[in-house]
Amino acid sequence: MSEYLSLAETSELIGKSKETLRRWDREGILEAVREPVSNYRVYRKNDVQLLLGNLFEEVQEDEVSNFIEPENDYSVLELFAGAGGLAVGLEKAGLKCVALNEIDKWACQTLRTNRPTWNVLEGDIKNFNFHKFRNQVDIVTGGFPCQAFSYAGKKLGLKDARGTLFYEFARVVQEVNPLMCIGENVRGLLSHEKGKTLEGMCSILDEIGYDVVPVQVLKAINYRVPQKRERLILVGVRKDIDLDYSYPKPHKKIYNLKDALKKGELFERNVPKSKGATYPEYKKEVLDMIPPKGYWRDLPLDIQKEYMGGSFYLGGGKTGMARRIGWDEPSLTLTCSPAQKQTERCHPDETRPFTVREYARIQTFPDDWKFEGSVAQQYKQIGNAVPVNLGQEIGYSIIMALNKYYEQSVKILAQNQL
Repeated sequence: MSEYLSLAETSELIGKSKETLRRWDREGILEAVREPVSNYRVYRKNDVQLLLGNLFEEVQEDEVSNFIEPENDYSVLELFAGAGGLAVGLEKAGLKCVALNEIDKWACQTLRTNRPTWNVLEGDIKNFNFHKFRNQVDIVTGGFPCQAFSYAGKKLGLKDARGTLFYEFARVVQEVNPLMCIGENVRGLLSHEKGKTLEGMCSILDEIGYDVVPVQVLKAINYRVPQKRERLILVGVRKDIDLDYSYPKPHKKIYNLKDALKKGELFERNVPKSKGATYPEYKKEVLDMIPPKGYWRDLPLDIQKEYMGGSFYLGGGKTGMARRIGWDEPSLTLTCSPAQKQTERCHPDETRPFTVREYARIQTFPDDWKFEGSVAQQYKQIGNAVPVNLGQEIGYSIIMALNKYYEQSVKILAQNQL
C-alpha cells in the first residue's frame, strides 16, 4: 500500500488548491517530501490525515451569525424547486413561498406531502404563465440547469437563449418583476463554454432590467452543512431600486459526518433507520479493506489494478473511487446515486452506501421531511437538492437586504410627505 499522496490527490482530499498546498509547504504547515522511488514531491498520508483531523475538529471562538428577523412579510416564487431543499431553507429563515414549479412528478409529490398548503405547479415551466404574480413577489429563485447558448451576435440577448431553461428563468423574472432574482448552479458554470455561458446569463439579466451582484461560489461547509458541496449563486437586483445585497458571512465552525448522523448541535437525535442501497458482493469485499478516510490507494497493489481497471494507469487522483468517509470529516459531495464507482461514499463503520435518511441528514433536511417515490428516486431528489442549511443562510442574506430596502423606502416616503 502506498504511504504517499500526490499533490493532486492531497489537493482533492483536503479541498485546498495546489497553490495553497505549495504555500503550506513553504510555511511548514504541511510539508512535502521526496518519494523514494520516483523522487517526486509527495505528501505522507499520515501527515495529511493528521491535518484533516485538525482542520475539521478545531472549534473556533467568536462564531458568526447571519440570523435576522424579517421586518415585513417577504414572498418567494421558486422555479426548478426539486424536493424543496432551497425552499425549506428559505422558509426556515422566515420567507414565505407563494408558489413552486417543478417538472419531476416524484419531487412534486414530496413537496405536496410535506407542505400541503404550498402551491405546487407541476409540469414543464414552458407551459406556465406567471403574470398573476407580477409585482406580488419579492424574490424569484431557481436552480436552473446549466446549458450552452447559441451565439448569434456579439452581445447575447434573451432571444438567443430561447430553448434553454435559463431563458425560462429570465422570462419568469421579466413577467413577475421581483425586487431580486437568485439563481443557483454548480461551480462548473464558471468555466462552462470558457465562461461564455455565465457571461451570457449576466447579459440577459442586464437586458431585462437587473444588475448582477458579483457572482460567488459558496462552500456549504462554511454554512452549517457537513458536506464539501459548492454552489454558484447568481443574484440580480432590479435596476430601478436602491437595494444592496451581501452574501451570507461564512461560519467559522466546520461540521463533520458525526455531526450529521449522531445526536449533537445539528440534530437532536441519532439518524433514524431507513432503507438504502447495497453493494454487490465483489465491491463489498474490496471496500471491506478500506479504512475510514481511505480510498483505492489503500488497497493491495494487485487489487488496486483489478478494481480500477484502465483507470489505474490514467492521471488524476480519482480520490472518490473506493472512498470510505471518516466520522471526523465532512462528507464529500453527495451524488444522485449513492454507489457510483467514480464517486463512492461508503459509511465509516459499515461497508454500505449511506441510507436515504443519512443522505438527507448530510443535506441537512429535517428528519420529518418525507421523500416520495422509489429508493432510487429518493436518492436522486436528495442528491440534487440545495442543502437546507445553506438555503437558510442565503435566506438570512435576502432578509437583511430587503429589511434595509424597505426601511429606507419608508424614510424616503416620510420625507416626501413633509
